[in-house]
Amino acid sequence: MRSGSAAVLVASTVAILFLALPLIVLTARGIQTRGWEGLPGTGVSEAILLSLLTTLLTTILTLLFGTPLAYTLARRRFPLRGLVNVLVELPIVLPPAVAGLALLVTLGRRGALGGVLAELGIALPFTTAAVIVAQCFVSAPFYIRSAVVGFQSVPKEIEDAGRVDGASGWALFRHITLPLSSRALAAGLTLSWTRALGEFGATILFAGSIMGRTQTMPLLVYNVLESSIDAAIWTSLLLLGFAFAALVLSRWLAGGGEMDEFTAA
Repeated sequence: MRSGSAAVLVASTVAILFLALPLIVLTARGIQTRGWEGLPGTGVSEAILLSLLTTLLTTILTLLFGTPLAYTLARRRFPLRGLVNVLVELPIVLPPAVAGLALLVTLGRRGALGGVLAELGIALPFTTAAVIVAQCFVSAPFYIRSAVVGFQSVPKEIEDAGRVDGASGWALFRHITLPLSSRALAAGLTLSWTRALGEFGATILFAGSIMGRTQTMPLLVYNVLESSIDAAIWTSLLLLGFAFAALVLSRWLAGGGEMDEFTAA
């Protein structure tokens, strides 16, 4: 029994080191080499502002369109519902390059819907709007999946009691369903925002990397890497900090807002 416990401990330690050590080394390297001194004079602030703006708009769109879809998947029964669930969550595991190519052949100038968009005066590829589309495509499923779980966790007895008291439709959703599932929705939205912030593959294929227009922080890391690895490391640390804070917030929300989630032995 002791040998089994020791093996589990060793395997767990190896896994922790494998996952955490590269991040620790990255952080130490960035501080040691003072990588911020090698950052390019232009492009950094533009990339940061563009990332924050596009991810904010992505989050709003995800909330507006993802919430009704999540509620439908959680509450309604309809033919091929399982298939719809799989299709909605597929971008989570889809290779980023495939996601970008799919967007390009669908919404590009020569894509399936390119002609329709052109008639409406809309040209998406290599624009800021394309960045938002790419971010929504790869990040929205994280929110939708979490929201579905949140809506399903609301006891139907409570909703039935609300109906007995006269609540129905929007009033029932606003005053009962939404508050009871709000933590799951907030946790999923935080994860979705983090995924959008780190989006690279689909963005570079569908939107390109144009400074001040489509060059978000992950794309800046890629471009800076060609001239200075230390500057790329420091730029990466900015993203790492955002991601770490967002993940802590998401776990805190999912854990009911209790700090014991992080301090319990």
